Amino acid sequence: MHDYNVSRGVALRVFGVLQKQGVAEPVPGGRWKVLRPGQSIDRRPLAQRLEDVITDDDLTIGAPFPSTTELSVRFGVSRPTVTKALVKLESAGLLSEAHQGKQRTVRALPKRTESPES
Repeated sequence: MHDYNVSRGVALRVFGVLQKQGVAEPVPGGRWKVLRPGQSIDRRPLAQRLEDVITDDDLTIGAPFPSTTELSVRFGVSRPTVTKALVKLESAGLLSEAHQGKQRTVRALPKRTESPES
């Protein structure tokens, strides 16, 4: 902000207006993220979004799960972040553990609790 001769108060007001317009959102660490037109935001934890990969990609039990690198590109997060979320799915019993040279596989399908349509 100092590089552009903009005070913190002015910048916060600007981002407040952009947030109301749906063009920007706050992110952890006291920063802001400007959203591109048509970009939708899924605010669910990454582990839940990775769980959706099983159903979205029509994976069955025993099917190989996408690699950490593929998932980091797909969700726009770092590989260590994906790894932490995958560990949660492993501990929930949805995925097999990954080992050097061995790809994760689907061990169970996620249970969906959807209300019946009326």
